[in-house]
Amino acid sequence: MSRNVSVLAAAAGIAFCALPFVAVAQTPPGWQTETSPPGANTTVIPRSSVAPKIGGGGSGQISLSAFLTEESQALQQGLVWRVFREKAGGDGKHVLVSTVRDASPTLRLEPGVYQVNVALGRANLTRKISISGDQPQQERFVLNAGGLRVVPVLASGAAVNEKVVTFDVQSDERDQHGERIKIVTAAKAGLVLRLNAGIYSIVSVYGDANATARADVTVEAGKLTEVTLAHPAAKVTFKLVTRRGGDAIADTQWSLATAQGEQIKQSSGALPTHFLAPGTYVVSAKHAGRLYHRDFNVKTGDVTFVEVVMP
Repeated sequence: MSRNVSVLAAAAGIAFCALPFVAVAQTPPGWQTETSPPGANTTVIPRSSVAPKIGGGGSGQISLSAFLTEESQALQQGLVWRVFREKAGGDGKHVLVSTVRDASPTLRLEPGVYQVNVALGRANLTRKISISGDQPQQERFVLNAGGLRVVPVLASGAAVNEKVVTFDVQSDERDQHGERIKIVTAAKAGLVLRLNAGIYSIVSVYGDANATARADVTVEAGKLTEVTLAHPAAKVTFKLVTRRGGDAIADTQWSLATAQGEQIKQSSGALPTHFLAPGTYVVSAKHAGRLYHRDFNVKTGDVTFVEVVMP
């Protein structure tokens, strides 16, 4: 089952419309159908063969299992369980007593109150449980989680090298300053992020400058949301020359700013190349202690050389 959703995105203060993205409803047990390789923001942990046991005589047995939704099958991989024991005295402090990488562990815990956290990628859930005796217990953890994959393209719809695109994910929650809380930074495009269901803001950067696309998306429990983000960008290469069309001069320091004076990028070399949002800029080239300037303008889709001529 699939559905089309429209996304409005913006880059560096210039409004534009991103391409449609498709949210595909799936319920893959354990997310075993993923085709993207594991990366910095993807948790894939092998299942251990032996479940750890904690405590000695008088301990209680508890079996843990996790689900994406109430109706889904139990997750079979990628889970990390952390068990914290609440300290007596009610000071709110907890002590980590175990970290388990089995999908469905069975533990023996001494009687007491515990906080159990289960994580699948960036999705997680924490619950309080009480162990009172030898009676076996079974606890189900419903993560209410889904997946998010970002597919970057150029504004023309042409594919881009995903290796030069990174994005941040911000939750709908706000901090004390009213800013969205950032939960993922510098994620790689094309990989699946596991997230709790909710509304998220994506800020994607193409290259190392200001070719930025933004979108608000909704991640639904048990579903994979795939977002296609269009980046309006111009490919610009700078060169310092003694005459127009001349050879680039090495050992040049570059500084790039908007027409309003906002610093965008600093680099060095004979032919630095950056992807820029459409707009008007001022570039400065410093060589042998002298500084040279030039104003220039670029629009979406441009592939151009910007020459700074030494007088």
